[in-house]
Amino acid sequence: PKYNNNNFYNILYTSCHLSSTNTTLNTHFIHNKKEVIVYLQLHLQPPSSESILVSFISLSMIFKPTTLLVLIGTISLINQEHVQAFSTIKTTSSFNSAVSKATTTTTTTSTSTPGTSTEVNMNKTSTTGSTTELNMNKKKSKKKSKPSKGFAGALRELQKNAFNYAGSVRPGSQSPQKIVIDESIMKPDYALDTLPKNKPQMLPWIVEVKNKQEIEKMRAAGRVAREVLDCAGRAVAVGVTTDEIDNIVHAESIKRGAYPSPLNYHGFPKSCCTSVNEVICHGIPDDRKLEKGDIVNLDITCYLNGFHGDCSEMFVVGGETDDESKRLLQATYDCWVKAMDIGAIIEDHVVERGFTTVKNFCGHGIGSVFHTNPNIFHYRNSEPNGEMAPGHTFTIEPMICQGTSQVLSWPDNWTATTRDGKRTAQFEHTLLITPDGVEALTGKIETSPIQFWEKESEVHKGLWLGTTPAARERAALLTSSNSD
Repeated sequence: PKYNNNNFYNILYTSCHLSSTNTTLNTHFIHNKKEVIVYLQLHLQPPSSESILVSFISLSMIFKPTTLLVLIGTISLINQEHVQAFSTIKTTSSFNSAVSKATTTTTTTSTSTPGTSTEVNMNKTSTTGSTTELNMNKKKSKKKSKPSKGFAGALRELQKNAFNYAGSVRPGSQSPQKIVIDESIMKPDYALDTLPKNKPQMLPWIVEVKNKQEIEKMRAAGRVAREVLDCAGRAVAVGVTTDEIDNIVHAESIKRGAYPSPLNYHGFPKSCCTSVNEVICHGIPDDRKLEKGDIVNLDITCYLNGFHGDCSEMFVVGGETDDESKRLLQATYDCWVKAMDIGAIIEDHVVERGFTTVKNFCGHGIGSVFHTNPNIFHYRNSEPNGEMAPGHTFTIEPMICQGTSQVLSWPDNWTATTRDGKRTAQFEHTLLITPDGVEALTGKIETSPIQFWEKESEVHKGLWLGTTPAARERAALLTSSNSD
């Protein structure tokens, strides 16, 4: 049907108003016989419908309906005449061309360089490294007032403040979400709308067997994931925020032509997971500063040329932590290596040492799909998940706790902590089954550090890269050169 401008704005207003409390909003409009598609993701403080309306009307005036507009970011209402938006705009025409159109209605604009992350701000331009930030202000105000959170935002803030956290870690403030705008980088099918399209097989014992070409792509993705993890690990230090680590992960992934797999996966807002102390998994990077003695898991996955490589490792902030945390880290590493090396039962190893294993999360098959068959449980079970065979790729990633393994989920619907607030640890590799044994596709490389748990392990001293003859030989060589 053909709509006039008034009807078009009414549709915008109605849709935004009805969805103002949701975390994700997808809208599809017809305007003057031209399709306009808008993707909007709301974060911790959803705006009022009025603020979204003002922003969308402004954008629809600037970018003509012949242009495909993708908007991802956070919009908050400062007052009725002042809208501040952090967003990223991508059009079917070049970004520069779109910005040049915008100059007819805005005073100052900024351009984007392919391969960089862009956050939009339409009155002020600042460029730092590979990230361009743009503020879109409808009207300048001499005196800044505090943003109005609206009813939904106030409700979420109340929920967050009233939540009974188990340990000492609290959620901080998150920076605006990024997107990858370099068109030369292959993106997973959920990059825009959050939803993976390829589902695992219904029967859990049906596992994809990779061919030679696919295995080589998996090796390349695993190598990139390892390089990015090492870069992130080198940044772990007292006073560094997990958001700063996320920025490094994002930049280093793009630098290698890869997409950071966690970004927008089911709406996850960041490019990696940073899980500190009692956080079991899926910690969202924010402005919390790391403290001396913290233990932190960095979970990195990179999507390169259509395949994912997934790995994680523990790091000790400041180089020293308490003895009980050291014992936890050692037990977690040893049970992990035992499971990968000889197929031992993780639960048996850690229970003997007074620890517990989390049963809410598991390892998984991986390849062109981020999470698929088989499920890899880190405890005794009788699930019919099939038998390992050459060509299978999957992760093993045990999460081991000092106290209870029961999980407490935060209001952000991602962060999972131990229910008693005690510490937890995790390690992860992407593994390949070969006719000769197991190969760690995300194994350590020449520049990777050797941690104390690798040096002092009673299960396997030095680096572990797999059980194949080639993997054992390479591990011995790297361990020797690293110790020199």
